[in-house]
Amino acid sequence: MKQSWKPGTMLNPLPAVIVSCGDAGHSNLITVAWTGTICTNPPMLYISVRPERYSYDMIKKRMEFTVNLTTAAMARATDWCGVRSGRDYDKWKETGLTPVAGVAVACPAIAESPLSIECRVREIVRLGSHDMFIADVLNVLADDAYIDSATGAFDLSKAVPLIFSHGNYYATGEHLGHFGFSVRKKK
Repeated sequence: MKQSWKPGTMLNPLPAVIVSCGDAGHSNLITVAWTGTICTNPPMLYISVRPERYSYDMIKKRMEFTVNLTTAAMARATDWCGVRSGRDYDKWKETGLTPVAGVAVACPAIAESPLSIECRVREIVRLGSHDMFIADVLNVLADDAYIDSATGAFDLSKAVPLIFSHGNYYATGEHLGHFGFSVRKKK
């Protein structure tokens, strides 16, 4: 039997990412869990941000941001960037995270992130509590430490990605299969 609950955002878990915004002169970090893929070709993703957040105006002004995937080792910094405001703190300094110059955008990426996705905003959709920034992916920065030397593929499982579910952070677990493994013919 299932209980009937009032409507809510129950689609969990979600990736807990840190979005960097601004430029080399003045940048900020914001933790976001409302994010996801929109399209493969062209590559697009979205983030949803409350308009009252400090980073909102920085993103809206420059129309770009970088999504930095987080890891279990980054859990404290990820949470800190979500509960403190850049109006009051230098989040880079407070968390010990390291900014690295962007390639396709002016905002820095996070050196400690295994994967940083540089984006340019295509459209802002006002939704209610959050506005959705729909963005084109311009470039992806992948840390060499997570690239399989034999295949050249990015191995995210080595990073132990951080996910968010109902107010809690979790590290991802065991690899269970790849896309299509359920129908793959045995050799």
